[in-house]
Amino acid sequence: MKISREIKTAILVISGVLLMIFTFNYLKGLNILQKHNRYQTQFDYNALSSSSLVTIKGNQIGKIDKITYDDKTGKTIVDIIVTGDVKFSKNSKIRMYETGLMGGNALAIVPMPGPELAKDGDFLESEIEEGLITSLTKNFSGISGNLDVTLKTADSLMNNFNSLIASEDDDGLKAAIAELNKTIVSFKAMADAMSRLVVKNDAALTSAIGNFDVLSSNLAQITTDFKEVELSETVAKLDQTLQEVNTLMTDVKEGKGTLGKLLVDDKLYTNLEGASLQLEQLLQDFKLNPKRYVHFSVFGKKPKQFDAEGNIIEDEKTQPQNNDIEIEIN
Repeated sequence: MKISREIKTAILVISGVLLMIFTFNYLKGLNILQKHNRYQTQFDYNALSSSSLVTIKGNQIGKIDKITYDDKTGKTIVDIIVTGDVKFSKNSKIRMYETGLMGGNALAIVPMPGPELAKDGDFLESEIEEGLITSLTKNFSGISGNLDVTLKTADSLMNNFNSLIASEDDDGLKAAIAELNKTIVSFKAMADAMSRLVVKNDAALTSAIGNFDVLSSNLAQITTDFKEVELSETVAKLDQTLQEVNTLMTDVKEGKGTLGKLLVDDKLYTNLEGASLQLEQLLQDFKLNPKRYVHFSVFGKKPKQFDAEGNIIEDEKTQPQNNDIEIEIN
């Protein structure tokens, strides 16, 4: 089948038109080969254009299809086309916001939780986000009032500063600068005096510096000698001594040796306590019965004998010895 030139030309023209339509819509952010949904909203005034973007979370998903004015309600009706793959609830809102400082607005779909998804042809609520310029314009009166107060405060501050500079009182800035100048002059005089003192005692300072150098050398030598001392051997001996002392204290604690037995064994304490008690009894008995231990004999009379209970022992054989005075101590 032979196709005429006219048909070929028509096909080429139609293809070009379709390509131009596709390219035009694609550049506007709309792919006509994909499925799209149409939604509608309204605003109190019109601040949009057909080239305004439609975004969701900063991503372009559609474009504005039509902007019309409703005479009955006084509202601006806006129809938007959104890619069909984008899903959001019917409770979502369409927000108009500024895209830059120089003006220009766009629409953003703000997803909201809801049980029902938005469908093609649904009406969505709208809201307006105030931009920086709009906010500054509304608050300009307040800003200007605050600026006026700020300028008055700055003017008062500058007047006070000028008064402080021009003041001749002791609290003025001139007096402070004069005092600072005197201080600088005094410091310069002191520096000159120090310079003359250094020049005058140059020889003494040189000698002192030399002595300090010698002292530093001696300290360095002492430090070197101290480093050469065999500290490791000394520490080892000290450690051995401490170990021996530790062993000795362990033996004493365990009751080994004479000192250990004295500290651990209770027999020494018991014997000392018994001897002390017997000595106390002996002294008490000596006070009460001195004749039992000291006997005065005149004419050689034999002293009386006592038993362990303090009773006198009778002895018929006891006879006087001679007439000499004698003292017998038993």
